[in-house]
Amino acid sequence: MQPLALPAEGPEVVRYRIDNMDCPVEERLIRGRLEAFPGIAGLDFDLLGRTLTVHHRLDSTASVEAQLRAIGMQARRLDAAAPSGSQATAEAPGQRWWPLALAGVSATLAEVVHWLNGGNHWLVVVLAVLAIVSGGLSTYRKGWIALRNRDLNINALMSIAVTGAMLIGEWPEAAMVMVLFALAEVIEARSLDRARDAIRGLLELAPDTATVLQADGEWRSVPARQVAVGATVRLRPGERIALDGVVTDGRSSVDQAPITGESLPVEKAEGDSVFAGTINQTGSFEYRVTAEAGQSTLSRIIHAVESAQAARAPTQRFIDRFAQVYTPAIFLVALLTAVLPPLFADGAWTDWIYKALVLLVIACPCALVISTPVTIVSGLAAAARKGILIKGGVYLEEGRRLATLALDKTGTLTRGKPAQTDFVVWTGDEAPVRALAASLAARSDHPVSRAIAVAAEEAGLAIRPVDELQAIPGRGVRGRIDGHLYQLGNHRLVEELGLCSEAIEARLFALERQGKSVVVLVDEQDVLGIFAVADTLRDSSREAIGELHALGVKTLMLSGDNVHTAETIARSVGIDEARGGLLPEDKLRIVEGLREAAGKGTVGMVGDGINDAPALAKADIGFAMGAAGTDTALETADVALMDDDLRKIPAFVRLSRATATVLWQNIAFALGIKAVFMLLTFAGLGSLWMAVFADMGASLLVVANGLRLSRG
Repeated sequence: MQPLALPAEGPEVVRYRIDNMDCPVEERLIRGRLEAFPGIAGLDFDLLGRTLTVHHRLDSTASVEAQLRAIGMQARRLDAAAPSGSQATAEAPGQRWWPLALAGVSATLAEVVHWLNGGNHWLVVVLAVLAIVSGGLSTYRKGWIALRNRDLNINALMSIAVTGAMLIGEWPEAAMVMVLFALAEVIEARSLDRARDAIRGLLELAPDTATVLQADGEWRSVPARQVAVGATVRLRPGERIALDGVVTDGRSSVDQAPITGESLPVEKAEGDSVFAGTINQTGSFEYRVTAEAGQSTLSRIIHAVESAQAARAPTQRFIDRFAQVYTPAIFLVALLTAVLPPLFADGAWTDWIYKALVLLVIACPCALVISTPVTIVSGLAAAARKGILIKGGVYLEEGRRLATLALDKTGTLTRGKPAQTDFVVWTGDEAPVRALAASLAARSDHPVSRAIAVAAEEAGLAIRPVDELQAIPGRGVRGRIDGHLYQLGNHRLVEELGLCSEAIEARLFALERQGKSVVVLVDEQDVLGIFAVADTLRDSSREAIGELHALGVKTLMLSGDNVHTAETIARSVGIDEARGGLLPEDKLRIVEGLREAAGKGTVGMVGDGINDAPALAKADIGFAMGAAGTDTALETADVALMDDDLRKIPAFVRLSRATATVLWQNIAFALGIKAVFMLLTFAGLGSLWMAVFADMGASLLVVANGLRLSRG
């Protein structure tokens, strides 16, 4: 074995497509070959996508590819930036059916001749050897590679079992076992392809071409990957949108269900965003491309799902550790079964060796190990189709234990588009005071500030230049206009500045009790004006909170608004508890306290993915609302809700619980079937071909059961 190249600067990343890597058997073989070499920083496996990601500090990756070839893995290098599924072949390299058919016919004839002749006629031996050679050479080849690398995988165990059966004269059964194993492998590979289709279906949402306006004024169909940012694309009724963009001309309704999971089409007009993979309905429009094909919202979703399925979920890590002990233990049991009874109990050598061979066949934990990734990826794909982007199997598993959910108010429970409802001039004239407030508010992205700026704009008030603008976290903004310092902020800010009076307090409390958010404009000496803004609840908020309570989840609202507003909103929605007047660090502290009090339960936090970033990061599961087209939300959240529907959170909890049920069903299936056949073997009722059915039958059962999740 040649050493790999010496480490260079890095680490760098290279990805490979390995068509004959779709089982933990191959993963373990590759790990054993590559992990110990200097220069390899890490290996990430996506068995369902058949991709291997190598993190390395090597001058050249040629030695990596040589080591993969040495263990029978033909690796094809992929573009590290593109989704693996986009570079996958249409399907796994198909087995040629005629050798398997020849093996099946030969094995059947061997059984018939053996039965008619009453023993091992020379023709039985010839037919059996023909069946084993035509149907099992690849198994022997992979088994020999595994044994050379001291890996007791299913190919090694099957090679030993078939060879042992031939040595003790069980020629017909050795042939039939090899044929059944090869057939079962083909069926299992086809079944796993269905799990891969769950991700491939996401890739096929966006069309390959787009109708693009050319420099000469003509419209031409261009491959989507060649369309540059800023290009103008035309869309006809019924067409899928190929790239993210902003509508520049025309209007239509767009079915965004493939991205956001929304059940009804969304009206689109000039200035509205559209997403790749969504479907235009009735109208025609043009849009300006805002992201290349590889950077679209759909591509980011696919990247996130692929990364999530490649990461080990807790159950999968446990199963992997269990399998490392299970297989050697069963091999030792088989060895003792073959040797001890004949030596110490006068047992017949052939009988006990045969039983040991049966144990070897059912020893491989392939069904047990493959069940977890199939189930997890089915759950991730099902969630993505519903507009729920889960960033890892750990969150899919942990969601079932959600005990407490903290929710931000603005933009989460409410629409986040409040309007100004009240204005009270306290000092000075109305128009100048509103213009000063609007000048400060126009520089802020907070929904309350935007409402004040919009109201002033609609009233025809001019926005004035602001110098030294500064945000005051959790309080408001300050800046200089015409050399004078002005501050626009909440009740807390006015109190800290010492500008509150009994009359001002009374007016503020009166507005706050109505559930309105109140901000105050002050100069260096006095209060100038009071502005009240009201937001409207989302239609789905009450229903979502009710579903969460039905699932046993306690709810808590955290808001930067005053306590009265927070409590009013909480009561109207049905939230268990509300806390207002909070700074970002207060929300972080509260989430930390919830985690300490939750014990074994999981604490979630729902926000917009930007303002609530510290609390989202601290929660066990952070949920970002309205993540479609928002880079920050997609990057920071553990679970991204692609639209603004809170009902997706109880849907996520239900999916998590269903996933946990399927995971434990699969574990019970895999271990239970093997336990039954072990007992049958010691009772003298087990046979080699029955053992093959036990092993591969269990694999097919758990794959089919896991795929139920992808069907919703």
